[in-house]
This record gives sequence, structure tokens and C-alpha cells, in this order.
Amino acid sequence: MPQLRPLDPNFPIMTQLGVSASPVILVNIFTVDAADVDALLEAWEKDALWMKQQPGFISTQLHRAVGESHCFMNYATWESVDHFRQAFTDPAFQQALAAYPDSAVISPHLFQKMAVSNLCVE
Repeated sequence: MPQLRPLDPNFPIMTQLGVSASPVILVNIFTVDAADVDALLEAWEKDALWMKQQPGFISTQLHRAVGESHCFMNYATWESVDHFRQAFTDPAFQQALAAYPDSAVISPHLFQKMAVSNLCVE
């Protein structure tokens, strides 16, 4: 079973699930032992295919760190926190977490796009 480690211990994913916001971006950082990379990728692919079928899912993209790092980042877009919460707390998804290798550390966090003058549009 993987370990869930919040990116922001003051506002972990379970607290974020109580916020009303839309749309949202899930950023999920995974670290794993070298021997468990294939198992991680297999578990993530199954989860992503399941999530893709859930209401409010828009898209996902998995990234791998450069070099010899065994760190991965998933970037997924959802219509709202409510949609993501329904999928994330679904018993089928929660049971699927057991397929991740024991060495996996997973750090999910929700974000919203923001505007920064002359750089980013909202």
C-alpha cells in the first residue's frame, strides 16, 4: 500500500476535497524505488483509465523526472473539486490504491489556474 504524503501539510488533499472550486488541476507527485517503477506505471495506468470514465474528468498527462530519478508527476484536469472528490473517494478507486507498490509515496494536491499580468491568463 502506498504512503500518502501531502504537498502542503497544512491543507492536505482530504481538506481540499471540502472546497468548492472549478475547474481544478490535480498535481500528483509519485516517488518509488527503482525496482518498483514498472509496478507503479501499471497501477497508474489502470487508475487513469478508470478516472477517464468518471464524470468531470477532462484530461491527464504523466511526466517522468529526467535522469535516474524515480519520480513521476501526474497532471490531471477536472471540471470541479466535486467531480474529483466523487472519483477519488469512490470505494473502487480507494481499493485500487492497494495495487501500488509499498515503496510508493504519493502526494496529490489540487490547484486552480490564476492570472499574472503579462505572463499568465486566467
